[in-house]
Amino acid sequence: MMCGICGFIGNIEKREQVLKRMMNRIYHRGPDDSGSFFEGETAFGFRRLSIIDPANGRQPMCSDDSSIAVVFNGEIYNHLQLRSELTKKGHQFRTASDTESLLHGYEEYGAELLCRLRGMFAFAVWDNKAQSLFLARDPFGIKPLYYTKYNGCFAFASEIKSLLELPGIQPRLNLCALDQYLSFQYSVLPETFFQGIFRLPPGHYLMYQDGKTELLRYWTPELAPQYRQNTAKEKQHLRQCLADSITAHQLSDVEVGALLSGGVDSGFLLAQSKAKKSYTVSFDEDHGRYSEAERASFLADRLGRVNCQKTISAEEYWAALPKIAYHMDEPLADPSAAALYFVNQLAAQQVKVLLSGEGADELFGGYNIYHEPSSLRPFRILPQKEKQRLYCRLLKSPKHFRGKSYLLRGCLPLEHRFIGNAHLMDAREKRQLLQDDIPATEPYNLTQSTYHKNASQDEVTRMQEIDLRFWLPGDILLKADKMSMAHSVELRVPYLDKKVFGAARLLSRRNKVRGKTTKYLFRKIASEALPRQTSGRKKLGFPVPVRVWLRQPKYYSIVKDAFLSRTAKTYFQTDQLLYLLDAHYRGETDNSRKIWAVYQFLVWHKVYFENFASFYQEYDSE
Repeated sequence: MMCGICGFIGNIEKREQVLKRMMNRIYHRGPDDSGSFFEGETAFGFRRLSIIDPANGRQPMCSDDSSIAVVFNGEIYNHLQLRSELTKKGHQFRTASDTESLLHGYEEYGAELLCRLRGMFAFAVWDNKAQSLFLARDPFGIKPLYYTKYNGCFAFASEIKSLLELPGIQPRLNLCALDQYLSFQYSVLPETFFQGIFRLPPGHYLMYQDGKTELLRYWTPELAPQYRQNTAKEKQHLRQCLADSITAHQLSDVEVGALLSGGVDSGFLLAQSKAKKSYTVSFDEDHGRYSEAERASFLADRLGRVNCQKTISAEEYWAALPKIAYHMDEPLADPSAAALYFVNQLAAQQVKVLLSGEGADELFGGYNIYHEPSSLRPFRILPQKEKQRLYCRLLKSPKHFRGKSYLLRGCLPLEHRFIGNAHLMDAREKRQLLQDDIPATEPYNLTQSTYHKNASQDEVTRMQEIDLRFWLPGDILLKADKMSMAHSVELRVPYLDKKVFGAARLLSRRNKVRGKTTKYLFRKIASEALPRQTSGRKKLGFPVPVRVWLRQPKYYSIVKDAFLSRTAKTYFQTDQLLYLLDAHYRGETDNSRKIWAVYQFLVWHKVYFENFASFYQEYDSE
């Protein structure tokens, strides 16, 4: 059941009106229905997008004796099996919804229920007898959940903007989040960009009782590659797990569609699913370099499916950025977030549920950068002191030449050069850009504990684990959730399934990256259902022509005005911002990713710290 949830515990005046405002802020997550629950100082709110058992399954849902109440965002794909198990234990069900399986499951198992669930979820349970609140988030972080403690109260919500409706909450910028954002391109810390508001980490649950919180981890995405494997058996097992997951993720009482690029991940999902409609967006810039339209049309035709397409113009892309920043809650420097916004907008005209290929690259070894350990092998013969000298000389040199980045990365150990798929700036670069009172720390300080735990693994596996724990929930899944929910669409990700992960975690390096081929074994499986042009295609990502736009006078001027704003001067060294922008505009170097990160922060800041009230009327639909 895709929706938005919120709630609080504490002595809050006019609590009905407060909860109503919180619910209205996340109306887009569930325009079909709403509900509320009040018990003492506890209040739960719910906005519903009806997917399973539309006629019933209303939330908040209470137990027979009203001692337990639950609000739930997500889908439990094994809820029928769980229901059967609970029925045998004496539980009686009134609806066909997966929410009720959660309710009775928590009654029976408590926190141990989490290890029995297969799906994507963020939910809250109020136990009136124990006077305790239980919050939980799925293993991979597919669905978001935020919480805060203030003035003796505790509150939670699917989106930060809902928490900002609480009386007495004054948004304050977390400068440590800005520091890390400029390295990772997304909000990576447990504390969000808003001081005092935290995200519940993936694979964790939280207990709140007697004014105290306890945060506990119940699952960790640990890879355990087996180096002596029977590839035929491994292939068959993975094939079966994929088929089972794709079938489970189509459980719905409404039509299911699919997002489609010209790549292997989305193509395989479409081929193996019953989805009749697929959706693609692209750009016309640079002679079709940024367009997936032709490849998507070719694949859809071969599979006998309908492909609906939209070409995004530069004007509508840039005009939508404030609205996208509003829906994201926090700044995100990934240009593909806007593309996801438009493709979900396109799909929302016809379907409520979409299949999408997030997670395949992290599980099966699909990113091109996973080739790097092999390409940097020549540096292993260089003594460490020589690499340090070369690195220092290259850093001091103002010259830009082809291969400089390769040399710089080759001189660094894996732990320092790889913090995930995006690595925008190190501490030195941030110190040059930020005002003196804002911290500028090394990003690898956050990843070193993960590297320490997986020190015995090969480098590709170590990189995958960094992406699974940081990049996947912080960038990939967050934009997938927020950009789909912006249009009241449920996005399902069949690759991020516990059974699929159980098979993928055992894959040897050679069955992930072999020669110049990424996702080696997965591509072998996909080739059985897809044309060779698709199954063998190199990873492209979701290309957006930001680099091209920033060299056009119109968009150069828009960014320059933002860089000269009062807000920019508050946080950044304006002369350094203009240096980056002008060097890129003249074609001297490609600074597009760094420029975009700063610009997106400024757009977001204007929405949440300067014009937040103006967004209220548009989304307050009741």
